[in-house]
Amino acid sequence: MEFTTGGRLEIRISSEDVGKRVSVRALNDRRTSPERFSDAVGTLDSWTDGVLRITRRDGRTVEVPEDALVAGKVVPAAPARRRGPAASARELQETAARGWPATETGRLGDWTLRAAGGFTARANSALPLGGSGLPLPETLDRVTAWYAERGLPARVQVTTGDPAGDERLDAELAARGWTAERHALMRTAALAPLADTVEETGRVLLGREPDEAWLDAYGRTAGNDRAARAVLTGGPSVWFASVPGAAIGRCVIDGRWAGFAALEVAPDHRRLGLATLVMARLARQALDEGASAAYLQVETDNAGAAALYDGLGFTTHHAYHYRREPGRA
Repeated sequence: MEFTTGGRLEIRISSEDVGKRVSVRALNDRRTSPERFSDAVGTLDSWTDGVLRITRRDGRTVEVPEDALVAGKVVPAAPARRRGPAASARELQETAARGWPATETGRLGDWTLRAAGGFTARANSALPLGGSGLPLPETLDRVTAWYAERGLPARVQVTTGDPAGDERLDAELAARGWTAERHALMRTAALAPLADTVEETGRVLLGREPDEAWLDAYGRTAGNDRAARAVLTGGPSVWFASVPGAAIGRCVIDGRWAGFAALEVAPDHRRLGLATLVMARLARQALDEGASAAYLQVETDNAGAAALYDGLGFTTHHAYHYRREPGRA
């Protein structure tokens, strides 16, 4: 990486370059790193309170103290159709929440309380994306009471967007005996390569509503069909895909993001490329509506899905898990 002009390092960026793609070099703390410098290339998301936040191409966000900065410049953007998405964990979690909306929500500062009659942990958990305005113990007491009023166990989604804050939250929940469960990954990819994975064959049918065959193939409504349908059809622009009798998938389009979920292939049709076919067809629809980036959420023990998504260009953006109050299933 070249920063020098006439043998001197130069800082040629400022807070006015927020939103642009930049390349920076910073001095490391020699107590924690043997390397003198560290380099970062990505989108300059913010420059506030003496800290630069830069999101790399793989979706990871790094913080660079202004007083450690020794060089920086604006660099050309990567080709738009092939560039991997850059986003903060908060942006992705907010987007994912809109794409899988609960039937009832409540607010507690920057915490969103979500309920949907018990259909999925995602739609029945508190999503903390900042402070609640209350001490953490009182916050958790209020969260527990809110879910108890609805006959549901209290759950909190712990997301690695703010490692220090998440560590404190997770430690407090663990101290209260809340069970850790459903460890998962948020994964992202550029949308255009996914759309180009396979040619259109006409086998994949698209619709705005899931029919009974689609719901039967999904198989996770657990007798809660009303809430399940409300969650599944919620979101800015939702599409349901199916290869009749063989495979299904769901995609919600929200600005630049296309969120994929409910990808299922019948056991006797697996390893035939149908999952890729469904995702590619949904990706083409999302491109047509102006999206450029893809995300999905997958549990860490789903090795088969991980292999599929690796092959389709998805990389891990961040991890998350849930904590559930003790004694409640």
